[in-house]
Amino acid sequence: MTWLETMSLDLQIFGFRALWSPYYFLFLLAIAIAYYLITGPMREKFGAEDQPTVRQQIGFYIGLILLYIVKGSPIDLLSHIMLTAHMTQMAIYLLVVPILIIKGIPVWIWKKVVYAPIIRPIFKLLTQPIVIVLVFNLAFSIYHMPAVFDFTKSSPIAHSSIAIALFILAICMWWVIYCPIKELDRLNPLLKIVYMVAHGALITPACALLIFTGTPQFAAYTSEGAWIQAMALCVPADVLNGISGDLSGPEMFSPLSTMDDQQLGAIIMQTVIQFVYAYVIGKVFFAWFKKGSGKIDPIPTSHISS
Repeated sequence: MTWLETMSLDLQIFGFRALWSPYYFLFLLAIAIAYYLITGPMREKFGAEDQPTVRQQIGFYIGLILLYIVKGSPIDLLSHIMLTAHMTQMAIYLLVVPILIIKGIPVWIWKKVVYAPIIRPIFKLLTQPIVIVLVFNLAFSIYHMPAVFDFTKSSPIAHSSIAIALFILAICMWWVIYCPIKELDRLNPLLKIVYMVAHGALITPACALLIFTGTPQFAAYTSEGAWIQAMALCVPADVLNGISGDLSGPEMFSPLSTMDDQQLGAIIMQTVIQFVYAYVIGKVFFAWFKKGSGKIDPIPTSHISS
């Protein structure tokens, strides 16, 4: 039996609710149904005529599925046991899902949201390239400071609030690249490339600190008391109270030492970040190049001497 199979069996002690988050599943299912009704049978009541494309619908639903996988499946439970799982979770949560959501929601819905009186000034500020480059990377770095990270793992309100805030900031970050509203898409391709390079440069120190530091940084993965508090975020209290006497710490379920787990988690996050950013830069560049090459006038054949 592999360590993965052994871990899977060991995790069963936390119960179905901790492993599969049924209430979160129902929440995302409600969003999926609302999306189908608002963009489909009921769209005329909202003043819309066109349905989203099949590609948009598939993208949106895949985004919801990925959201459930990283925040509702056993990966979420594992994120409180291994930093590797947490970083994998955050990479998908902040770098992949927001893109699918932005591209999956029809333009007419986005216009109703971003032009709403209360949202408009805030959204306009947070989608300024320089502002969101600084705010997103600062928020990500502060969140992964040991004192802040351990605090969020001990407070359900802080944990949920910061997760939602980071997701909103990620939407704003990717909006600059994938803005679906033409009149708001003002950044030219070259500046979009510079924008992504800036993101890649600013987020690197937070990952590098975890890779090259010589000691484990987070009490939530090293201290038994802090770890039990962190587990309480996803394990029902009655279940956790019943098994807490049998738990000695995250090392019970992890094949890695705490230090190896920290370094691997940071390496995974950094690798995914650079891969996604490089992919986006490549798409922006080649779309720009293709558009530019299409404007080059062909050499008139009549001017070529025989």
